[in-house]
Amino acid sequence: MVEKSFEDINGKIKRGDAVVLTADEMVDYVQEHGVEKAAKDVDVVTTGTFGAMCSSGCFLNFGHSDPPIKMEKLWLNDVEAYHGNAAVDAYLGVTKMSESHPFEYGGGHVIEDLLLGKSIELRAEAYGTDCYPRTHLKTSITLDDLNQAILCNPRNAYQRYSCATNSTKRAIYTYMGKLLPEFENATFSGAGQLSPLQKDHALETIGVGTRIFLGGGKGYVIGEGTQHNPVSLFSTLFVTGDLKQMCADFLKGATFTKYGTTMFVGLGIPIPVLNERIAKNCGLKDSEILTDIVDYGIPRRNRPNLGRVSYEQLKSGMISINGKEVRVRPLSSFAKAKEVAGILKGWIQRGEFLLTKPVDRISTTTKCKPMKPEEGISFVKELFKDALTCQLEDDLESVAKLIVANNEDHVVVVDDHLILQGILTSFDITKAVAYSKRKVSEIVTRKVVSVTPEETIYELIGKLKKYNISAMPVVDNNGKVLGIVSADMLVKDLAPKPKGDVAGGKAAKKEKK
Repeated sequence: MVEKSFEDINGKIKRGDAVVLTADEMVDYVQEHGVEKAAKDVDVVTTGTFGAMCSSGCFLNFGHSDPPIKMEKLWLNDVEAYHGNAAVDAYLGVTKMSESHPFEYGGGHVIEDLLLGKSIELRAEAYGTDCYPRTHLKTSITLDDLNQAILCNPRNAYQRYSCATNSTKRAIYTYMGKLLPEFENATFSGAGQLSPLQKDHALETIGVGTRIFLGGGKGYVIGEGTQHNPVSLFSTLFVTGDLKQMCADFLKGATFTKYGTTMFVGLGIPIPVLNERIAKNCGLKDSEILTDIVDYGIPRRNRPNLGRVSYEQLKSGMISINGKEVRVRPLSSFAKAKEVAGILKGWIQRGEFLLTKPVDRISTTTKCKPMKPEEGISFVKELFKDALTCQLEDDLESVAKLIVANNEDHVVVVDDHLILQGILTSFDITKAVAYSKRKVSEIVTRKVVSVTPEETIYELIGKLKKYNISAMPVVDNNGKVLGIVSADMLVKDLAPKPKGDVAGGKAAKKEKK
């Protein structure tokens, strides 16, 4: 039984005789020599990942101006930073977008520009106090001008990401990139067998105080990350480090089309091989690391799960979804992840980087809780009402009477089985009278935008705006009309629902759940 300590391994590092392998190399070593020999021979395994980490940012201290200012609002290159701290402290988040160039430039780009030595415009406003009388400020700064610049990332190094795809008939734009309609592509992130939290998923060696590679410099784990969910194999880490010791090669601002801005972060963690159990985990290969294929076309908290897939399959470039071969591409860089692991390996071999024993463990039993239900209406099924209906062969006079009797503006056209055929508005009826039309079939709008009960209010609003319409039939997956929802219903209390047949018209009833 192999048992080592942090002190044993650090002693070897100081003497220059520690055996250090990257996570990729460890996989091969375990395959060739077995777990027991790997545990005995290898002292440290270096990991690496390089991907978009949206929950990242930095604390900045600008120093005091003369006369001094207590900043209330401030912008760096037109990107607003958060001020809720002392007078000239601020936090710049990577997803905050430029007010003049949104979706093109954001907080992550400002951080990268600071690291590149570029001059950044600082603009600030304040309400003025006796001790901080200044109310406006405009100047330029560089990284060297700042007293402190502390990278502080509340959620990094996700243990794994779901593979994202899209079942709908339109392209969608997400934090997993552009997803083409009807499973035409899929995307994924994470470094697989190089990923830090895949190599120590039990968090035996990674904890509060662990020294890490962060953004090209040295940083530390300071606790569990936000949305830390180890029970579901979605562990995360809260990390920090001195931005002034980092470099733009490993902190890069980025944009996701029609989604927003972010920053790619290079992060690596050394795993001390203390025993055979850790050696076995460090030997996990891409074929043994699984994740879920998730349908991002359904904008719900719990999206449909379409199956499981290994990182080996993901890295092959093709996966199977419901029997269809689908192209898949990574959003993170394996080449940069390998570079991170390689640099960290070099630091340790040269004695420039010692391992730190955690001062406290990170929980392995935390469950991530959902947000409490909000007040008000969230889904179409909570809002829609019964629809007035007619059929294609109906005469327009009876439809006009139906509209007048119920004080409604829309009538949904259906067949004998309540399958959607079209829609009529009160204005259509007016035009019909002007042009001496007699039958519904002569004036009906056939191309109808509809909505399902499970769609969100936000999707409903989006459709109303996109197609410049005032109402939509609510249908099930087979096109059967269940009711109707209108723009008026979004700004009023729930409208009264007609009951039964009204003035000779048929009413599609909201189904009871």
